[in-house]
Amino acid sequence: MTEDEIVPESAPDNSWKVKTLLIGTAIGALTGLGAAFLLTRRAEQKGEKLSISTGQGVKLGMLLVGLLRSILNLGEE
Repeated sequence: MTEDEIVPESAPDNSWKVKTLLIGTAIGALTGLGAAFLLTRRAEQKGEKLSISTGQGVKLGMLLVGLLRSILNLGEE
């Protein structure tokens, strides 16, 4: 047996990590696309240009932080 033929006995199975990242990416992208669609549709219905104030941006950011904290706590219960 040569050095090129040596194969590690047990390689860790990290496929679940890749699947989780891909599924999370797809869900995040679809959710973001849906939110952007709803925001632009509402602005069009009102006949206005889409505008988000600083206060609304901060509120949205805090909601997202809360959502991420909730997701992190899912495995601890």
